[in-house]
Amino acid sequence: MKVLVSACLLGHNTKYNGKNNLNEKLISLNDKLEFVLMCPEVEGGLSIPRTPAEIKENKVINKDNIDVTNNYLKGANLALEKALKDNIKVAIVKEKSPSCGKNYIYDGTFTNTLIEGKGITTSLLAENGIKVFTENEIELFLEYVNQKF
Repeated sequence: MKVLVSACLLGHNTKYNGKNNLNEKLISLNDKLEFVLMCPEVEGGLSIPRTPAEIKENKVINKDNIDVTNNYLKGANLALEKALKDNIKVAIVKEKSPSCGKNYIYDGTFTNTLIEGKGITTSLLAENGIKVFTENEIELFLEYVNQKF
């Protein structure tokens, strides 16, 4: 089964600070699933490392007050294209990211304040029928996969 996955969760150094969010639980599923990697921010044209960005008033603004919304939209559309091309029905994403957050994102003030909300890519995937889980929902993901597939 193919699963769309945030590249940083599999140890790729694609985070804004040039590091990763390696998730051992996810790595342990590597022999059972076929991971299709994505990093919407990088694929949308942003560099590694890059200035942190947060969603504020439906725009993605980086800490230097530059609007990078178009990069995020481009990356989200490329992620959706990958999913549709490979008939992928499920994704695992990085919570809190302005691209991939599912339940929480930062509030746009750069004060480490979380609010309920979705990232740009997660919203687009969900709107197109792709079931999205975060790295904190691996058990739920496994339950879902066992029921549906």
